[in-house]
Amino acid sequence: MSDSFTTPDLSDDAPEARALILPWLDFGARERFCGPVVTVKCFEDNSLVKALVQQPGEGRVIVVDGGGSRRRALLGDQLAAKAAANGWSGLVIDGVVRDVEILAELDLGVKALGSCPQKTDKRNEGQQDIPIDVGGTTVRPGMYLYADRNGVLVSETKLT
Repeated sequence: MSDSFTTPDLSDDAPEARALILPWLDFGARERFCGPVVTVKCFEDNSLVKALVQQPGEGRVIVVDGGGSRRRALLGDQLAAKAAANGWSGLVIDGVVRDVEILAELDLGVKALGSCPQKTDKRNEGQQDIPIDVGGTTVRPGMYLYADRNGVLVSETKLT
């Protein structure tokens, strides 16, 4: 997928695309990223995120419904490094991350609500590849996600 887009231009050209309206902060070195969506729903347990980043990413984006929790980081340096090495385009997390100084150096897009130094419990709980609600928008596996410093858009069809 092309990475020469801007989300405002995409939004103008494709009014059916929907913004994920949350106060996103950027943590990865990639300020602009896009790809087909893989969804995860979990709460203070990143077991599924850990399993996913170990698989070939093939330019996809992991969208995590972490319930907006700011108590446990759903992504840290080790998982982010694995995601970058395995070809994931990025992660969009309705929750928090940690190891932010290292995330900033990785060739990976990372958007989250903030940071927290505490790691999650590993309870092997959560769901993958289901519709989730993030920022007032339903995100389904296979949708296309576009993210830059302006925000995050999802679309049923490829826009670039």
